[in-house]
Amino acid sequence: MPFDDAADLLQHPIIEVLGQEIVDGVHAPGVRLTLESLQGRFGVSRTVARDCMRVLESLRMVHSRRRVGLVVLEPEHWTKYDRRVIRWRLSGPGRERQYAELTELRIAVEPLAAAGAAVRASAEIRHELQGLARQLRVLGESGRLEEFLAVDIAFHQLLLEASGNSMFAELTGVIAEVLAGRTHQGLMPLQPQPEALAEHEAVADAVGRRDGAGAETHMRCLVDEVRRALADDLPPH
Repeated sequence: MPFDDAADLLQHPIIEVLGQEIVDGVHAPGVRLTLESLQGRFGVSRTVARDCMRVLESLRMVHSRRRVGLVVLEPEHWTKYDRRVIRWRLSGPGRERQYAELTELRIAVEPLAAAGAAVRASAEIRHELQGLARQLRVLGESGRLEEFLAVDIAFHQLLLEASGNSMFAELTGVIAEVLAGRTHQGLMPLQPQPEALAEHEAVADAVGRRDGAGAETHMRCLVDEVRRALADDLPPH
């Protein structure tokens, strides 16, 4: 099957399979991968195998060496903010550490993003955030987790974008992956905690009132609740 379209290539099974295998340790750092072996394993042309490996090379998971081939790199080289790398790590043996790191990132960033949104967001954005918080209440209390997830991602992404900090806005994909991972790996309760629903509403209301300190405080409470919940659900690492 040809993969001339760039979007198709980025979703190619070779990338997904090998990326997850590298994260899982199936291919340890220093292991050599050849295009010939990939062609035989996946039944693709040399061009497709090469293009897929270039994607993994762009993520710094493999490195091309002359007269050696493609060599798997150590985790410290990986592009850890890429959504695919995050997803693979959340599905891998080190997921506890990945959740801990991402939650610490959220604690560092999201309260300040909420405070920024309270100062800088337009009236339209403030209204939209409050509407999303109300939707979360309805969906959460009815246990509609997939719909809840979509709205939760929209809420947190909008808050980051409305912060007025372009560096925070770059983290929307990161937040989406960690929220999706928690839901799809069964780490969300069948009904979200009432405290979490209340804090989403409190954050949105504080942003609506242009109350930066309140928005920051309530968002800090929200992400700290996530940290406590994950500590209860995940084994110690």
